This record gives sequence, structure tokens and C-alpha cells, in this order.
Amino acid sequence: MEANSISTELTCDLLVIGSGAAGLTAAITAASGGLDVIVIEKSEYVGGATAWSGGWVWLPAAHSDGEDVNKTIEYLTNSLGGNADKLKIDTYARQASSLEKLLLKQTPVRFQKDITIPDYHINIAGYVAGGRSRVVAPIDGRSLGRDIDRLRKPMPVLTLAGLMPSAGPEMKHFFNATRSFRSGIYVMRRLFIHAINLHKARRNLTLTNGNALAGGLFKGALDLGVKVLTNASARSLTFEDNLVSGAVAETATGLIQIKANRGVVLACGGFPSSVSMRERFYKHAPTGREHWTVVPPECDGDGLRLGEKISARISTPDADAGAWVPVSMVPQPDGTETPFPHFADRPKPGLIAVQSDGKRFANEASPYFHFMKSLFDVTPKGEVPSAWLICDHRFQRRYGLGFSKPFPFAIGRNVSSGYLTAATTLRTLAQRCNIDEAAFIETVASYNANAAKGKDREFGRGSEPINRAQGDPSVSPNPCVRPILKPPFYAVKVLPGCLGSFAGIKTDEKARVLDEADQPIRGLYACGSDMASMMVGHYPAGGISLGPALVFGHIAGHSALSSNQKSMKPNNRGDIHANV
Repeated sequence: MEANSISTELTCDLLVIGSGAAGLTAAITAASGGLDVIVIEKSEYVGGATAWSGGWVWLPAAHSDGEDVNKTIEYLTNSLGGNADKLKIDTYARQASSLEKLLLKQTPVRFQKDITIPDYHINIAGYVAGGRSRVVAPIDGRSLGRDIDRLRKPMPVLTLAGLMPSAGPEMKHFFNATRSFRSGIYVMRRLFIHAINLHKARRNLTLTNGNALAGGLFKGALDLGVKVLTNASARSLTFEDNLVSGAVAETATGLIQIKANRGVVLACGGFPSSVSMRERFYKHAPTGREHWTVVPPECDGDGLRLGEKISARISTPDADAGAWVPVSMVPQPDGTETPFPHFADRPKPGLIAVQSDGKRFANEASPYFHFMKSLFDVTPKGEVPSAWLICDHRFQRRYGLGFSKPFPFAIGRNVSSGYLTAATTLRTLAQRCNIDEAAFIETVASYNANAAKGKDREFGRGSEPINRAQGDPSVSPNPCVRPILKPPFYAVKVLPGCLGSFAGIKTDEKARVLDEADQPIRGLYACGSDMASMMVGHYPAGGISLGPALVFGHIAGHSALSSNQKSMKPNNRGDIHANV
């Protein structure tokens, strides 16, 4: 890059590229230790995929004793298999409490009390039935002042006119609004306040779930003096003598050179929005176009490209390269389609999934990653994995099906747009979906016969704690099972999607980027989805993307703090962090 092409030069101690949970946590950690930190974000909005997410974070032993730390290490070691990095597992488990202390001290991020979900693998040593997977409590967006306009809004298809109900009691109120006077009053009040906020601020101001996590971290970074530059896209790293000392970024006013005395953190959000990288890493997407992601378009592999240019090693897990989730495609007024991730509907009682052969293939109430793994396993080679979620009118009106909302919201538009397929008989539904009629009718009959007794003998819906935690506790004896009886019947097609990527830049337990010889590249760190997942293609619990993103973002900030002790500036709080 020629010097005369640079319009502005900036200097800082640490440069963070990306403003999701990992990048903001790295920035907060470094700034709380006295470093001058700049965060650059290619989008006009801060928050990355975190701001669109459900906000569940797996923080092992974050408020427990040493025995539970060892139990966490045991669970991860047994869940991840022989290819797991034992140093990373140990570091992750032991640094989680340090991360939570940082959040409590420097940010408004708090986790909701008594709202948790079980680990996924009940038969693996170290399993616990709750306490590790937690979700962030709501935050008042007004605390961000004018910077609230720079925070990415929640994912539109997961909201009611921009309102995303908080996981836990609030979500239950919304599901019960037409059945409980108390819940109805709560929802009416919540919607009224939201309408006022939309009128005044043109966005939600009660931040929830992933939006609360992103907003809380953004607030913490700003309070510590971190400079957050949006619409600034990193084009290259400054790399000399095996040392990364900054980057060149493109902005609306020209190129800027940022010199970073302590190095650079890559936290760009991975690559799911890049067609070419999906082709490279996703086995089920041979052209990259057989896959749909629910992350923002800016998560398109910048971190990996920047790293590869200076010989950073890219690691692909032997298992799976992405955090799979089933998605349905929602038609938009402009003719495009938007993917909707199926989280809450599949575990509810009265739903099954079939392929075009009319047969079930999985426990539909299983976690989204495992549901997709089952779909991949049964899809013939060369075909795009797909399935139909099937329910009756009672189910749709009670819980909704995908993007189609439950009562009192109208369903007609979802049918007329083609998003939902509807029919008064199961045979007609099969015909309209090109599903084998005879096999489908037999499948539903078999399921219904067992469901009438609260059982699913074929795939065990409701047999595990994680199933029941997301079912309907008002339905007994099995909160995940009920017959499919009441017409009209509905179907929605689901396809492969992801919440993030697992393949990425190889790092050590200090979040330092490694080169092709497995040696650290001085001054370069990676975290979040840019860092190859420590879960090595497995999904042992809810929140295993955001959990490591936060903890290793914290570790990256620590590593930058300790990289040059002589030039460390004391802060006005007197708290210099210990080395990791």
C-alpha cells in the first residue's frame, strides 16, 4: 500500500477488528487494564451476529467451586473426543469465572437468575442438568444514549415489529397471552411501551437476549473509552518481521492506517455469509449455495482472509464445520427470501418432521444441531438436505409454526405467500408437498397411536431433559408429544442453515494466532468465530459459540496486556490483570 493512498493515520495500543461479543470483550479487557483500544467494524452497526442471536452463553463453573470446574473439564473432554485441545478446555473452564467478574465490574451485562437449560448429553460424565447455559437479562437501551442508533437491531424475522421477547418468564407470558389474564395484561403493557419506543426512537429500547449482550458489551466498551469506528473495513494487516503491528482499513473518506503497539485481534464473525467459503468448508454445500445462514452479511470471512495472507493456519474440524440449524425461507415483499431459524417450535407437542419419502428420521425435539446432523445422515448423496415440519391447526394456533405466529395473529398471509402449505386432509397435504402419500399417512397414524399415550416409541421425543425443557409443561404426561388430529394441517419446508462457523484460524490457549508451523504470530490474536472452535465440530450444550467467544475474547485482551509490560499504561482504577 503506497503511503500517499492513506488519508488518515491513527495509533492505539490494541486494534480489534469486529464488534461482536468476542471483539468487544477483548476490547473491554484490554481497556480495563489501561490500554488504548480501537475497534473497527465494517458494518454501520455494532454487535455482529451476537445482536441477532438468542444470547445463550455456556459459562462453565462461572460461580461455582473448583470441584465443578473439574466436572466441566470432564464433560468437555468426554464430549469432544480425542481431537480436543486439552489446554483450551482447561483454560476455558478456569477462566470463565474471571470473565464473569469482568462483566459484573465493567458492563451492565447480567445473567438471568434461575433461567437455564440442561447440557445436551445426559450419558456423558460431567453432565449437569442446568446452571451452565444461561441467558442475559434485559438492558435499558436508553443507557447507550445516541449510540443506541449504532447498535444492530434484533433479527427482524424473530421479532414482533422489532420486539424480541426475553427468554424465560417473558416468553412464557407471550405464549400464554390469550389463555391467562395475567399474561395478557403483561403482554399488552409490553407492546404498549414498545409502540411508544418505536414512535420516539424508531427501534426497541428494552434490549433482550443477544441484543442485550451486544448492547451491554458496547456500553461497557464506550464507558472505558474504547473508540468504536463503524463503516471501517479492514483490508490488510501491517506485518513485518513476523510481527503484526496494525492494519489498513477502508472508510467512506478513504483508507486509514492504524498502528497498534500491542497487536491486533481478529473477531470478524467467521465466514457463514461467504458463498465461496461455504463451498470450501461445508460438505453438504458443494457450490456454497445449498446452505442458508442466519448471521449478518458482514460475517463473510474477512478474518480468515486477513490471517491467511500472512500464513495463519486454518483449521477444519473432522466433525462439522458449522453450528447447524434448520431454517425455513420466508418470502419478502421485494421477492427475496429470509431464513427463519427453528428453535422453539420443534420441541412443542404435536409436531413431526418427514422427508419426501413420508418417513420421520429424527427426534424432532432434539437440539437444532443434532436435528440437522440426523437430516444430513439420511439425505442421499448429491441431494440438498430438506424436510417438512408437520402440525395441525391446534398446534399452529397455540405455538405458531416457524415464522407464522400463533393466535391471535392471522395465518392467511403465510399460506397465500407459499411459506406454509395447508390442507384439510393429510393426503392432500402430502400431494401438495410432493411427499409419498401412503408412507406419510402411515407415519402420522403410527405417531398418533403412541402420542395418545404420551409416548414416541420410534424416536423418543421428550425422553431427555433438554427435550422437556423446551416442551410445553402444561401437556402431560409428555410435554413434547401430542397427536396430530385437528384440520387444517400445515407444513413448512426446512433447509440447512447455520448460526456460525466452527472452522477458522488455529490459535493456542492464549488466543494467539498460529502459523503453518504451529508457532505464534507475534501481535496477532483471534477469537469468536474467527478462531477455530475449541468444540472441534461438536455441540455439547446450548451457548457453546458465545461462551468461548466471550472467554477467549477475554483471554485475547489479557494476552495483549501482557505482551509488552514496559509500555503498559496504568489506568485510573489501579487494576492491572494477571497473565493468563
